Amino acid sequence: MHIVGVYNIKGGVGKTSTAVNLAYLAARYGLRTLVWALDPQGAASFYFRIKPKVKGGSKKMLRGKMDLLLDQAKKPAVRLLKLLRPLSYEYDLVFLGCPPSISMVSENVFQATDALLLPTIPTTLPLRTYRQLLDFVSNNGLERLRIMPFFSMVDRRKRMHMEMLEQLPDHYDELLTSSILYASDVERMGVYRQPLLEFAPKGVAAVAYEALWAEVREALRL
Repeated sequence: MHIVGVYNIKGGVGKTSTAVNLAYLAARYGLRTLVWALDPQGAASFYFRIKPKVKGGSKKMLRGKMDLLLDQAKKPAVRLLKLLRPLSYEYDLVFLGCPPSISMVSENVFQATDALLLPTIPTTLPLRTYRQLLDFVSNNGLERLRIMPFFSMVDRRKRMHMEMLEQLPDHYDELLTSSILYASDVERMGVYRQPLLEFAPKGVAAVAYEALWAEVREALRL
């Protein structure tokens, strides 16, 4: 079983839409796929039109606030991995939708995942937070974690976006080549409550996610 976190310390960069659309594509590819949204908003469940079978959702299943539970655990950094291991008999691929913070939850995600997908808007501040994440990974013995950043919400009308797209691949070898363009279709996911491939399969955003999925699949040898 492969575990992929979708993470950024900043909110509003496209983490949930990335997890939902890549999970949809993975399932269509034939992989037994699970999405676990670790943020309290539960947007991924909303997009998939799913009501949690466990009353109270993840918090109830984990018997209280997750950060508190992890703090009290004997080995908090591996608590999430322990919860996920039994699922290896049922799933080939797990996407973890992560809250926008560095907390006990995110540290668990870093320990549990094989790779970390980072949707990043091509502007100065998101790139600064990316460098901060690299420092955190390096300073906490997480060098084995594969980090795969990619540009999201790219607006071709903005000069800075286009300059970043052109210049940064020379400085970050780990940067994926696929980029997700800013498109109204992504916002309409909340209206249709569906992944993009269900209601706008030929739109620029859907095509971009297909390219991203192909790149992720090849990188992880799925």
